Amino acid sequence: MSHIRFWLFALSSLVCLQIHAEEVQPGKLLYQNDFSSATEVADWIMEGPGQLEFKDGWMQMYSPDQAMHHVFWCPQDFPDSFEARWEAQNQDVNAGLVIIFFAAKGAAGEDIFDPALPPRDGTFTQYTEGKIKSYHISYYANAAHNPDRGHANLRKNNTFSLLQEGKVGIPTQSTAPHQIRLRKDKAHIQLWVDDRLVIDYTDNTPLVAGVNTGPALSDGKIGFRQMQWTRFAYRNFKVYALE
Repeated sequence: MSHIRFWLFALSSLVCLQIHAEEVQPGKLLYQNDFSSATEVADWIMEGPGQLEFKDGWMQMYSPDQAMHHVFWCPQDFPDSFEARWEAQNQDVNAGLVIIFFAAKGAAGEDIFDPALPPRDGTFTQYTEGKIKSYHISYYANAAHNPDRGHANLRKNNTFSLLQEGKVGIPTQSTAPHQIRLRKDKAHIQLWVDDRLVIDYTDNTPLVAGVNTGPALSDGKIGFRQMQWTRFAYRNFKVYALE
C-alpha cells in the first residue's frame, strides 16, 4: 500500500508540474531582435547620449564619458498582456542602474513619439513625472549616489509611485549573463532574474501612498534605460503574446 501511495503522489506531482509549465508558456512570438548588429536596431529610438557597440553577438550600451542617462526604445507597440525575454550582462560593476520601461504611452493615450509631446533627452523626470505614462522596473541597482542597493523596484509613472520594493535583481557585483523575463498579464506584473521571481504585483489599488495613480496601464512601448554610469550588454530580445 505504501508503494501505491508513493506512486500516486509522484504521478500527481508530475501532473501539477505539467499544468504549471503549461500555464507559464508564452503564446505567439510578437517581436524578436538578437541585438547582434547596428542594422538590427536601425529603427530603434535613442533618447539621450547613449552609444552602442556590437561585439560577439551582444549589444553594449553606454554614455561616453558617463555624460547622461539614456533610453533606447523599441519602435513596436505591445498589447496589454505579453511576456518579454532578454539576456543582460554588466560590463562595469563600479556603478550603474538599469531599468525596463513598459506599457508606455502618452498621458492622453498618444503614441510616445507623437510630435505634440514635449521632447525627451534622458532626464529621468521627463519619464516619471512628465507627459507619458508607463511602468518601470529597476532590475540592476548600483547607482553612484545609492551604491549596492541591490533590490528591484516597480514604479508607475507619471506619478512616480512605488508599487513594490522587490527582491534583489541582478547582483551588483555580478558580471555573468542573466536571463530576464518580464510578464504583464493585464494588471498582474512579474519579473524574473534567471529563475528567481523578483517582482510580483497586481495593480488593482489606484490609491498608492495617498496618490491616485489611476487604473492599470494597458498597451504601449518598451524601452531600455540606463543611468549615466552604466555599461551593460544585451542580446536575444523576444516578446510573446500570452495565451
